[in-house]
Amino acid sequence: MASSKSAQKRIRQNIKRRSVNRWRLRIMRDAIKDVHDKLAHGTPDEAHSAFLTCQKVIDRTAQKGVIHKNQAARRVSRLSAKVRARRQAAGH
Repeated sequence: MASSKSAQKRIRQNIKRRSVNRWRLRIMRDAIKDVHDKLAHGTPDEAHSAFLTCQKVIDRTAQKGVIHKNQAARRVSRLSAKVRARRQAAGH
């Protein structure tokens, strides 16, 4: 156990930050799953609207420092390609 007051405070801060970071990751993963679900079972327009929401969530997660900005860009790029391919296959 930490002995100094500053170390004890640091432990409290780390616990709180870890909790918020895990929450942000969960929200991001749920948004990505929603896009994949809409791609598989929904219309191309539903998938596109889910993608736009997901893109905001991913960018916000990167902005907060939970994931790296390059990881966010990679995730958005791959999702965008899937949504675009689905829309073109449907003739939109």
